[in-house]
Amino acid sequence: MTMAAVQSEVRGLPAYALFAALLAAAGLPIYIHAPKFYADQYGVSLAALGAVLFGLRLLDVVQDPLLGRLSQALRHRRGAAVTVGVAVMAVAMLGLFAVAPPVAPLIWFGAMLTLVFSAFSFLTITFYAQGVQKAGDLGASGHLRLARWRETGALLGVCAASIAPVALIAATDAPFAGFALGFALTGFLAVAAMRREWAAGPVAMDAGFAVVLRDPLARRLLLIALINAAPVAVSSTLFLFFVESRLLAPGFEGPLLLAFFLSAALAAPVWGRLAEGYGAKPVLIGAMVLSIAAFGWALALGPGDWLPFAVICVLSGAALGADLTLLPAIFARRMATIAPAAAEGFGLWSFVSKFTLAFAAVALLPALQAAGFRGGAENPEDALWLLGLLYAGLPCALKVLAIALLAATPIEET
Repeated sequence: MTMAAVQSEVRGLPAYALFAALLAAAGLPIYIHAPKFYADQYGVSLAALGAVLFGLRLLDVVQDPLLGRLSQALRHRRGAAVTVGVAVMAVAMLGLFAVAPPVAPLIWFGAMLTLVFSAFSFLTITFYAQGVQKAGDLGASGHLRLARWRETGALLGVCAASIAPVALIAATDAPFAGFALGFALTGFLAVAAMRREWAAGPVAMDAGFAVVLRDPLARRLLLIALINAAPVAVSSTLFLFFVESRLLAPGFEGPLLLAFFLSAALAAPVWGRLAEGYGAKPVLIGAMVLSIAAFGWALALGPGDWLPFAVICVLSGAALGADLTLLPAIFARRMATIAPAAAEGFGLWSFVSKFTLAFAAVALLPALQAAGFRGGAENPEDALWLLGLLYAGLPCALKVLAIALLAATPIEET
């Protein structure tokens, strides 16, 4: 590849970072903000919200495979398909946060999230499938190079989306409406930036979910991704409640979220560089051990301990940067080997990533409610103890299991 070609490819990477930021803003932050917003604003029960979120993930069992096939079928019209997908997601986000529900709030919540997450799934599958082709044009370590840009952008998007509603409280009486409008504008910019990147890939000779599920390594990587994503899903679902009720630090949610995700964003390219030099697997295991060492400390925290919790956010956020950068790169490299032109594999990856968030919502929120926990209220000691155990203890146990599986998995580092 000539120097001019290399420079051209690198110039395309910031567009991948911006588009990843848009997708990330529609993923994890929605699980952080939407349930609490509808519980506080409209009085919807936590158990009902958790049930709706879990139901949407059951929908993904059916639709993600279909969306993977749709993405493959539309490979020659990816630019137009992505534009429509972003438009649907932006309109639904405005409906979720900026429009008073014209029907029962729980029904509106489910309808708008169905549109948000369906568009999110299609766009994520298409985006990561395109990334396999892009990484192939970047030469040696192409998947890790792309992952550094893409996942750093995604983490910065999570940072912005996580703190935007909190930051907008001082500027407007409708901070979530402002967030939704900002999301829509970011969508327009991301579509414009990526307009030259949606090149059609070749027709896959062996496409579909079967080729992925027949591969032992791909199956193992999907299982690791499922278990390793669960700790983040658990802590994200309970974060606002933990800060407000266990630490008794209302108002600190925004800065603490920023510390967590900004630390992840800053650490992501560092983990990528280390993986290029020492191998993705050992570097990832080291980061997972760091996560346990840092996050286990949260079990001992109580009222007023926001400062040590800020240190935990920084350290565990830095470890998260490795999870979000290296695991997708390892999976994408495997997809490039077994099904380089197929998008369906990323339909499975998308489902795994989202299922953990939904399962956390349907399992944890009703459990807390049954223990007598109420957001924004004075809570019994037993409920606060359960909140701490679920928030910090459960993620550490799941992370230990993920480390054991990863250590036993043979991964090629070339």
